[in-house]
Amino acid sequence: MSDVVIVTGASSGIGRATAMHLADLGYDVGLTYGSNAEGGEETCRRIRAKGRRAEVCRMLLDDPESIEQAIGGLIDKFGRVFAFVNNAGTLAFATFTELKLDDWRRVIDANLTGSFVAGQVIARHMVRESIPGRIVNVSSVHEAIPLLSGAAYCASKAGVGMLTKCMAIDLAPHRIRVNAIGPGETATPMIGVAEGEDIRGRHRPETPLGRPGMPAEMAEAIAYLLSPGAQFTTGTTLFVDGGLSLMAAIGNQRTIMKSMGEGA
Repeated sequence: MSDVVIVTGASSGIGRATAMHLADLGYDVGLTYGSNAEGGEETCRRIRAKGRRAEVCRMLLDDPESIEQAIGGLIDKFGRVFAFVNNAGTLAFATFTELKLDDWRRVIDANLTGSFVAGQVIARHMVRESIPGRIVNVSSVHEAIPLLSGAAYCASKAGVGMLTKCMAIDLAPHRIRVNAIGPGETATPMIGVAEGEDIRGRHRPETPLGRPGMPAEMAEAIAYLLSPGAQFTTGTTLFVDGGLSLMAAIGNQRTIMKSMGEGA
């Protein structure tokens, strides 16, 4: 019997790449999409073409009842789910003084409350069925590093990072591991990059590796955290950001060294 994984937000980008990669590794895959039904069905078709089972349904991130019905329905179809990738999310950008309360609530509801509800549904299933499960939340490098005009997004992802730690502590007695990945800028439709587009020419001087990440690279990191190779890893966020998180430290060091030189 194949392991079963549910991947949310699998109609494009990191979610699609992860679902496809896990299918290559032998998983049967349950998928959700939000507004992109065509994209969700296309991911489903691609997985079935690989000879793996795939089931797909719609899930509205800001609607707890929709989350419960979607994930619960996929659990019913597969019977037992061993792994869960909580990838679906949204964003909004505005300066702090211009950020609308409705947009704040929308992002927090989708990214943080949605992660809580989805995680609770899958965790209750794993506990009930005595499954030594694996859960990966897709956070962001911006759970740790602020982003201009990103108050709602950064706050939501910081919450996902701490939620991951709390889930890991509470679920460890049930042999359920919970981790997160923190992608840096990733070449997905969310940032206007078409699937399969060559992004090697998109230079990013603020990132040590000098380019955006690829969805397949995020999928590899997620697959590792789901694998037996990470069986002693829980409650951590693995930053997959091309070294972006190092740059703040480098900037601070340069400032300190400059001030020391001026004071000498």
